[in-house]
Amino acid sequence: MIIDSVLKRIIKKGSLVVIDSSGKKYEYGKKEESSLTMILNSKLIDFKIFVRPRLYLGEAYMNGEISIKNGDIYDLLSIFQMNIEARPSHWVEKINNFFAYTVRTFNYFNTIGRSRKNVAHHYDISKELYNLFLDDDWQYSCGYFNSPEDSLEKAQSQKKSHIIKKLRLKENQKILDIGSGWGGLGIEIAKSYSADVLGITLSKEQRDFSNIRVKQSGSNFPVRFELKDYRDVNEEFDRIVSVGMFEHVGPIYYKTFFKKISDLLKNDGLALLHTIGRSDTPGSPNPWVNKYIFPGGYTPSLSEIMPAIESSGLRVRDIEVLTLHYAKTLKEWRKRFLNNRSKAKKIYDERFCKMWEFYLAACQSSFEYAGSVVFQIQLAKTNSPVPQTRDYIYK
Repeated sequence: MIIDSVLKRIIKKGSLVVIDSSGKKYEYGKKEESSLTMILNSKLIDFKIFVRPRLYLGEAYMNGEISIKNGDIYDLLSIFQMNIEARPSHWVEKINNFFAYTVRTFNYFNTIGRSRKNVAHHYDISKELYNLFLDDDWQYSCGYFNSPEDSLEKAQSQKKSHIIKKLRLKENQKILDIGSGWGGLGIEIAKSYSADVLGITLSKEQRDFSNIRVKQSGSNFPVRFELKDYRDVNEEFDRIVSVGMFEHVGPIYYKTFFKKISDLLKNDGLALLHTIGRSDTPGSPNPWVNKYIFPGGYTPSLSEIMPAIESSGLRVRDIEVLTLHYAKTLKEWRKRFLNNRSKAKKIYDERFCKMWEFYLAACQSSFEYAGSVVFQIQLAKTNSPVPQTRDYIYK
């Protein structure tokens, strides 16, 4: 088994058993009676995983080429993540990362047309799928857990409150929500502050659902959601917020993105960016995630974001790094999805369910072990819109 030498070098924490397609058993880490076991159901799959693990492990799980005993896909990914992060990369992985980083620019020509197509791939699937695992307000981004005992609903409500406090909102202001999701944040801002809110998204499903929510609320507050790219907006706003959208922008468009925010923001305005990021140096995109979940997506390091901000005319007023909040969020999403797996299978099929399981499990383990974080970056054109301490956030 060609991956034997790699696993011997890597797996030091935990216990893993691999059974190859001929039935031969290999043990790694601590020996236990009921070790997590990965069974290879194909003769070639160990070679494919050896050559390009970040792509072919996910595909093997989706296609039934591997199966797992004494655990699930999350347990398998976690044992890989916790060991890989503690050890230097194997030479094959170094080669993969080098080429992926070298050609990554070609993956991120996120023109307006291509961006619409990329967003549709993930968000314009059946909205009933999202209803199976999201909270009651359909928040599809990192929650904010004041306590480990907080429910998902409470964490998402606290996330919105945390963001709203950082925006320093006042009555009757004009707000732009870039990547407005399923509408929850924009609607709450409009209701709470009588704000004129424009939410923009490239997802037709999200746009339609958000506007239905506005009508169903029976309120007359001024909030609307439009199918529009941020590059096509030409109004001025008192506040701009973007939650979970920046991951779709692409590194070559970072300067365009922040320059547009600068152009749209009033001189005394305030903006807040909430995005997944890397706590280490810039890297290459995950090929499985790019192929099956978020085409054109990328999670940046802070060093990739800051030069674009610095050249835009904006000033950074505050940066907060949220670490395990998203791991807790994903854990709850995965739990809810698995509880509703049979319903998801009726909407799609078994292969799709395995894909979605792998996606949620991989993301959760990445936030727990691989240094994925969330950045909240507060931006302004002057120093005046924000107090000198963070006390106003936590009162």
